[in-house]
Amino acid sequence: MDRRKSLKILGGTAAGIAGLVLADWKWQLVDQMTHKGFFTFKEEKLITAIADTIIPAGLPPKVPTPDAKPIGALSTGTDKFLYRLFEHCYAKEDQDLIKNQLAALEQKSKETTGKSFAKNSQAEREKLLMALGNSEDESEKKFFDLMKSQTIMGFTTVKEVMADYRGYKVAPGLFNGCVEVNA
Repeated sequence: MDRRKSLKILGGTAAGIAGLVLADWKWQLVDQMTHKGFFTFKEEKLITAIADTIIPAGLPPKVPTPDAKPIGALSTGTDKFLYRLFEHCYAKEDQDLIKNQLAALEQKSKETTGKSFAKNSQAEREKLLMALGNSEDESEKKFFDLMKSQTIMGFTTVKEVMADYRGYKVAPGLFNGCVEVNA
């Protein structure tokens, strides 16, 4: 093969990859700027990281197939459930508590590890959350208990866990409405 042709192909490939990276970065920036919702974009990412810390992917699928992935809080949409639950079902005082504690957790993570909470390792995130659970401050304890209980409740009530993993049936047994009876 001609060396010039090879260099052109390599240069074109590098430019294409750089263009894709730039386009992805641009769309992430657009998502952050045009985000609409009760929680900010960063708060939603923090709730997602908390849910992933409490229930990481690890529950094996009931029927193992080559493309089946382990089940966790993120794969079942528990984080999205939490956004809507906190927005629509909680009083203003509790919503303020959640927002304040999310900001405090992010700040504590930056002071302790020098990184954002979501960028920490699983062990570091667990340590930060356990510090909230063992705290003397009632608001931190309440926030931890709230996040933990609602994440577990959201995870254990989805179809993937209830029906596919636990074998839950809405109407157990068999019902035949029209059965001939010998009299």
